[in-house]
Amino acid sequence: MALPRTIVIAGAGIGGLTAALALAQRGFRIVVLEKAERLEEVGAGLQLSPNASRVLVELGLAERLKLRAVVPDAVSIMSARAGGELLRMPLGEAASARAGAPYWVVHRADLQSALAGAAADHPDIDLKLGATFEDVAPHAKGLTVVHRSGTIRRSDLASALIGADGIWSTVRQHLFAEVQPRFSGLIAWRGTLDATQLPKDFTARRVQLWMGANAHLVAYPIAGGQQLNVVAVLPGTWNRPGWSTPGDPFEVMEAFAAPRWPPTARMMLAAVDSWRKWALFGVPDGCPWSKGPVALLGDAVHAMLPFAAQGAGMAIEDAAVLARHLSLETAENTAGITAALTQYGRARQARVRKVQQTAQQQGRIYHLAGPLALARDLVIRALGPERMLARQDWIYGWRP
Repeated sequence: MALPRTIVIAGAGIGGLTAALALAQRGFRIVVLEKAERLEEVGAGLQLSPNASRVLVELGLAERLKLRAVVPDAVSIMSARAGGELLRMPLGEAASARAGAPYWVVHRADLQSALAGAAADHPDIDLKLGATFEDVAPHAKGLTVVHRSGTIRRSDLASALIGADGIWSTVRQHLFAEVQPRFSGLIAWRGTLDATQLPKDFTARRVQLWMGANAHLVAYPIAGGQQLNVVAVLPGTWNRPGWSTPGDPFEVMEAFAAPRWPPTARMMLAAVDSWRKWALFGVPDGCPWSKGPVALLGDAVHAMLPFAAQGAGMAIEDAAVLARHLSLETAENTAGITAALTQYGRARQARVRKVQQTAQQQGRIYHLAGPLALARDLVIRALGPERMLARQDWIYGWRP
């Protein structure tokens, strides 16, 4: 007996919605379960390098994003020790021409809205809000996926289940209860401000990466250039789950105090009216990607530190590779689905592990102090813009 052509995806974040669109292109009917009653901002800005934007363009999202995504001209690598810019790495047309796709910075809510709008317009995608995944049971006809909306329990018959439900994944808990997120010892603080609040040089179309002793700062324009997204990463012991806990501005300003941090960086931080914070967790290396006709995607299987700006990018890549391995032909029986999901995991593991390791290494480099920070700054200056951009080719040039 042929399996149903339905695939259930738990989670309507960036990875889940991208997977829904990519799989619908392959002829599947998709049911997306999202526990939130409405889709709203979680986090703030995202950097989407060409490896990720390429997938979104191929899914037809460019038109929906063109008025909200910003194409930065460059990444300015700044040193708190040196008091300013070390190097300006070209993006914009340079990165697009080199990688064949744009480099975007975008508000997470704008990207999620574009993805959700495309999903809502697709006749084979059913996005269920306020629907919490509860259980999955395999049987001869496929899978029964149980979910709850309020007090009502419902089920869907499906050929596969994809857990795209984030670092605290319920699907992963069902499959691999022994795999638990680990706190990194770092806390990310985020805020936004109107671009008009700062001098023009602060709000130019570039990504600012400030490196300092035991802390770093990233800022870039979002919302069509009308706002500046600011993220500060600091060590700490606070480690509650969640993405948007109110934070005390005094803690941020104290961590970035003079004379360790120059006035230009402090002015930007002081202009943020409201801070939110989240503890940075990761999923341990070696988490399995699938079990039978159930697979994991994005943060559910490889949540990583943000120092390579590839968290969303890796989830988007996952979605494209998942769709490449799944087809209506492979989904004719459970053995075919299981084999396709196993191949998907194998195809992703080495690249994701390399990106995770790169993020960890870059985090250590960003936070160097003393003579090591001086050596870092000298090396960056010596490399120059073109060689710095070339060092990103293995990430930016990826194709599904």
